[in-house]
Amino acid sequence: MSKTNNFDVQSTKICVLCGRTDDCPEKYGEKRTYVEYNLTVHYYCLLMSSGIWQRGEEDEGVNGFLITDIRKEVKRAAKLKCNICKKKGASIGCVTPKCKRSYHFPCGLQRQCIFQFMEDFRSYCWEHRPVQEFMDKEHRGASQCTICLDLVEHLPVFAVLKSPCCKNAWFHRECLQYQALSAGIFFFRCTVCNNKDKFQKEMLRMGIHIPEKDASWELEENAYQDLLHCYQHCDVKKCLCKKGRDYNEPDSKWEIKRCQYCGSRGTHLACSSMKSWEQNWECMECRSIFAKSGKYSKQKKRALATSEKTNGTTCLLEEPPLKSPRHLRQQRKEVSNILKELKVQVKTKATRLNINAENCWSSALKGFRQRIFSPTNTIEVNFSNCKNRSKTNTSAVSKHHFFQLLMLHLQNSSLFEGSSGKNLSFDFQAVKENLYFEAGKMIAVSLVHGGPPPGFFSKTLFSCLVYGPENVKPALEDVADVDVAQTIKMIKYANSLSSLQSTLQDCCECLAAAGCLRPVTALCDKNMLVNDILIYHVIKRIALPLESFRQGLKTLGVLEKMQKHPHVFSSIFCHKPDRLSAETVCDLFTIHSSSDEGADFWMGYLQDVESGDSLVTLEDILLFVTGSYYIPSVGFDPEPTLKFLRIRYPIGNRLLNCLELPITKTYQQFKNKMELTIRNTLRVEREYFCY
Repeated sequence: MSKTNNFDVQSTKICVLCGRTDDCPEKYGEKRTYVEYNLTVHYYCLLMSSGIWQRGEEDEGVNGFLITDIRKEVKRAAKLKCNICKKKGASIGCVTPKCKRSYHFPCGLQRQCIFQFMEDFRSYCWEHRPVQEFMDKEHRGASQCTICLDLVEHLPVFAVLKSPCCKNAWFHRECLQYQALSAGIFFFRCTVCNNKDKFQKEMLRMGIHIPEKDASWELEENAYQDLLHCYQHCDVKKCLCKKGRDYNEPDSKWEIKRCQYCGSRGTHLACSSMKSWEQNWECMECRSIFAKSGKYSKQKKRALATSEKTNGTTCLLEEPPLKSPRHLRQQRKEVSNILKELKVQVKTKATRLNINAENCWSSALKGFRQRIFSPTNTIEVNFSNCKNRSKTNTSAVSKHHFFQLLMLHLQNSSLFEGSSGKNLSFDFQAVKENLYFEAGKMIAVSLVHGGPPPGFFSKTLFSCLVYGPENVKPALEDVADVDVAQTIKMIKYANSLSSLQSTLQDCCECLAAAGCLRPVTALCDKNMLVNDILIYHVIKRIALPLESFRQGLKTLGVLEKMQKHPHVFSSIFCHKPDRLSAETVCDLFTIHSSSDEGADFWMGYLQDVESGDSLVTLEDILLFVTGSYYIPSVGFDPEPTLKFLRIRYPIGNRLLNCLELPITKTYQQFKNKMELTIRNTLRVEREYFCY
């Protein structure tokens, strides 16, 4: 955009084409006032006007638009009424044949018209604007906009654009426009695959303005001055150097190695267990970027960014001591209080999910991906394949039962691998369908909305989520593939250099796949080799699923709380809930009664149930009162209460989580009434849920 010497910018002047005083270059282009001609105009209003062309040179008139032509266009537009604001002066018309709509440029933006800043600068109204083609499978879910990093819904709407070159790349239109204005025609490209030509062509078609200028960062004065200085600072989480993070001693273990990609982060060789300066090292930020783009590098030499000592015995993430049941219960109480803070986000507005119990995952996926679904809405569950719906109110049971089925499915799904403590697997189809994100989202929603905790995560997976994969050292038990685990064992326990080399010869294909095929000249090299193989199979291989899963867990702020309180959250992610005990159930209820005799009967009955001297279980009692046979991580809302009343039979009020018990003369009468009522009630519900 060339400048002339005879203009002055005045924000209060009115654009002669749109009649507005707005001075917003990002939306309307630069607004200029030409004092000599008594003329103020937005650049985009001028470009998109239908009856004017650049007949002059760049230094003539207004960027090639002659003043006489501009005045003629103003007179022409004065006769046309805007179809949006109903005022005169609509200089822009839809190019679709037979469409007579006219509008001002700002009005067109507001009504979501498309303006193509290319060739003959066409404009399309809201009815005839070009649209992107969507496959049926793309009309669902959400992913991360790689510009602002917020979620973007996969919807065929004006505010959302998808990349023409990457199937899983979606953007906010506003983010793309700001990116284009900043990057210019030379640097604006797909943020995922770096494609320029195909990406720019599609974005221009969809109305993104890409100015013919250099990138804004290229125009800054002394923008690259800092590159003249060599970065020398250790950035790992725990620096081992006693002389500080800035200490750098060449040709020693305290020499600082910079990130091979960005060069703006560093580590002492010893702080990242690097034995040689020639080893490659990449910082956490670069690894994260490569993981998101699907181009995570497989290097021959790799060191884990931990604070291991030179003998390789101490890891940054020290294994916490084994937790006692009492310690776990205390931590789960803390988790409950934290989740209650997150539950404040949940509104009374309800979203109903229609679930088929025989295919819980598919129907849950469909429900979570519907447009009206919001994690902040109250969730109601209707089981579409249940019987006898009119016999009992099962809304509370349905919701708890749904979340229980969902967690069981995830635990046994192809998204996870391992026997007890599970890690993420690499399922290409699941990555393609964004299922790892949905799984993380479902777990987060379950925790906040009163569902059960997962309880099946390995400590390695949990650590990757809260500390970042670059700070985690996997163990042999994390490897689910039996053949790979056997190979690692053979390398680990090789007792001579010849046997080690022979083993490596036999498993060269496995090592090559992991990027670990390299010459071994000493027996001690096996330790680093084992470490590299573990990192590849447990962490590097699942970089994409892990990042997607992390994004899903951010729903409702769950991941953020996990990262702030990792030790308490590990109690519900890595440990199964304890089996209900008489003491746990007793502590769960607050007794609102002055009858000591009734309380004694209640305690005695719980002890009989726990010992097996009853026809019901403690889970049955909990289900009878609350609709759930487990204690949710967030706790019950309201908290369970107990009352002794002059009634004939027990009543479980699930709306209030209140158990009303009859006052009886003998304990046997109390026990008989409890078992008769609970068994009959639950028998009906089991018929309802077909289990």
